Amino acid sequence: MVLTPGDKANVKALWSKVGSHLEEYGSETLERLFAVYPSTKTYFPHFDLHQGSAQVRGHGKKVLSALGDAVAHIDDIATALSKLSDLHAQTLRVDPVNFKLLNHCFLVVVAIHHPGALTPEVHVSLDKFLTAVATVLTSKYR
Repeated sequence: MVLTPGDKANVKALWSKVGSHLEEYGSETLERLFAVYPSTKTYFPHFDLHQGSAQVRGHGKKVLSALGDAVAHIDDIATALSKLSDLHAQTLRVDPVNFKLLNHCFLVVVAIHHPGALTPEVHVSLDKFLTAVATVLTSKYR
């Protein structure tokens, strides 16, 4: 899926609203992921998965920071997330479907916090971007 110049502009503009809330939105995304898709908890047996826990907040911030890196390097997401792709494929062995589930939960969090900014056009652009990120993160599974 190719991101058009318009898609890239939409994602960057939306990220300017999201980027200052990494821990908050990241933890909300993970909390939603764990509640709606409980099987995803299996990758975090050592975490306190209760709402608002320091571990969920910290990991949520890491997840959205990685997305921020992808936004900052939107023309070369593969290089920007190469180490993260290796980690998830070779060490953590996360089921690739979980990236799609996480993306969906993040879209919901963005919609909750920025309903006016998530126009249909921006939604499509963000979905394409998140799909591109998921594709990069699962590329080393093959």
